[in-house]
Amino acid sequence: MSERKKARMVGFNHVAIEVADIDAALTFYHGLFDFKLRSKSESVAFIDLGDQFLALQKGHTPAAADGRHFGLVVDDKEAARKALNDAGIETLPGPFLDLLDPWGNRVEIVGYDNIQFTKAPNVLRGMRLEHLSKNETAIKELADKGIAPK
Repeated sequence: MSERKKARMVGFNHVAIEVADIDAALTFYHGLFDFKLRSKSESVAFIDLGDQFLALQKGHTPAAADGRHFGLVVDDKEAARKALNDAGIETLPGPFLDLLDPWGNRVEIVGYDNIQFTKAPNVLRGMRLEHLSKNETAIKELADKGIAPK
């Protein structure tokens, strides 16, 4: 008897977070990051991330996240740090650049250069981010898996 083949997880299409107010959430996130709005209604907004998106869904305000979080990749982590400081947003203690948004969603901000996550060259071109590259640590991690960029 053959074992049933399972589908393999290959990535994320989107991440959805709950917010109490769509317009307030867009104002908050736009105060920190440059982004293009894919679409918006009274109950949901879609922030474009090239071939992915962040969905802001109107809902209840969840309890503040502790371990539950998502990692938001940025082209310039230091620019994100400055925007947080300029906005008076306190980062969470620890080795990462983490924050809680006004609805308790924990966001870990990570720099594109320092992680294995890689956008395809055509997506980077479309996002006008073709200048981004990986640091030596990230390249080694990717090379160890046989998937280093050329």
